[in-house]
Amino acid sequence: MATSYDYAPFYRSSVGFDRVFNLLENAQRARSISDWPPYDITKTGDDSYRISIAVAGFTQNDLDITFQSNLLTVTGKKQEAANEGYLHRGIAGRPFEHRFELADHVRVNGAHLSNGLLSIDLVREIPEALKPRKIAIQSAAALNSAAPAQIEARKAA
Repeated sequence: MATSYDYAPFYRSSVGFDRVFNLLENAQRARSISDWPPYDITKTGDDSYRISIAVAGFTQNDLDITFQSNLLTVTGKKQEAANEGYLHRGIAGRPFEHRFELADHVRVNGAHLSNGLLSIDLVREIPEALKPRKIAIQSAAALNSAAPAQIEARKAA
């Protein structure tokens, strides 16, 4: 059962949130595709995350990771092996593609394949210009001492 949401009322009453609504709509559509292979997303620190994808039977050459403009795409396509000799084939090797929308300032820090798990490490690095900064507050006495000097300069002229 798929539930569809209409975000049109929010578009009419908000400014600058269109990207958020687009992300929600895209996530809704992507959910209907496939969740194979299974994956986990974990928070490993204040500004670090890890995506772990179960890719049993895939090698490094079968996997491709691409990051472009806040979209991380992981694809897998196995080289075809001969079907002869199998009495039962239960390990799935079908091609897959997972797309992850990443927030601004999140970058891929690295990836490794171990024991059938592809782990992709992510880190959020906020630029210095966007970090909170302390603003110095000037005292009223410092402002008032500068004002009379200007008035006295005008009287002398």
